[in-house]
Amino acid sequence: MVARVRHTIEVSDAAALAAAAAERVIARIDDNPDRIAICLTGGSSPKQLYELLGKEPYRAQIPWDRVHWFIGDDRFVKADDPLNNMNMARQIFLDRCAPATNIHPITTESASPDEAARLYEEKLKGFYGADALDPAKPLFDLVLLGVGPDGHVASLFPGYPAVDVTDRWVVGVPEAHVAPFVPRVSLTLPTLASCREMLFELSGADKRPILTRILAGEDLPANRARATDGETIWLCDSAALPENFHG
Repeated sequence: MVARVRHTIEVSDAAALAAAAAERVIARIDDNPDRIAICLTGGSSPKQLYELLGKEPYRAQIPWDRVHWFIGDDRFVKADDPLNNMNMARQIFLDRCAPATNIHPITTESASPDEAARLYEEKLKGFYGADALDPAKPLFDLVLLGVGPDGHVASLFPGYPAVDVTDRWVVGVPEAHVAPFVPRVSLTLPTLASCREMLFELSGADKRPILTRILAGEDLPANRARATDGETIWLCDSAALPENFHG
């Protein structure tokens, strides 16, 4: 099955980007009357979004007992380490709003990144109810992603073996291509692609160089990450977009 086209949406600034992302999160939740799965991302891009989700009016619109929160990748550090991606989300909104049983972090206290990847893959398969992904049954309602300065998504770095893995749902990444230089655990591209919507957030002038390369079609993980049979949306503020961007 061929992934659908990417849609790029321009907003004015970081605040408008977070508000637009929050509206899309709520829309995806509203589309599903049953159990909902959202895959979060780390880095600086989603912080304003997470702050919005944890306060009104968005907090009241989320049926917290039906929403399950996963993470697309994490640094192999202790769960309470400031570098831990899920820890950031928990500190900002999850621990105040979501039932503890609905928060699904990667177990970074495992013996190794590979062991943590195996355990998280088991958790995802148990939640999904099958050992193989079905394009007709997405794993996630929404996958949130940012993009690193080298074009990486989650912890799938350009030129590293993990970006080409298709026979596993989660992989250990022994070394990072960018700071912080700690081992990682990451969902693979096919797992991230199993979603109703893949939503990227890019904000600020520091994102313009890599976004220019992405929009030019360079072979980077960010250009390979697309929803298999859902929507792929890039929310970008004006500062991040190239000057000659025309939509």
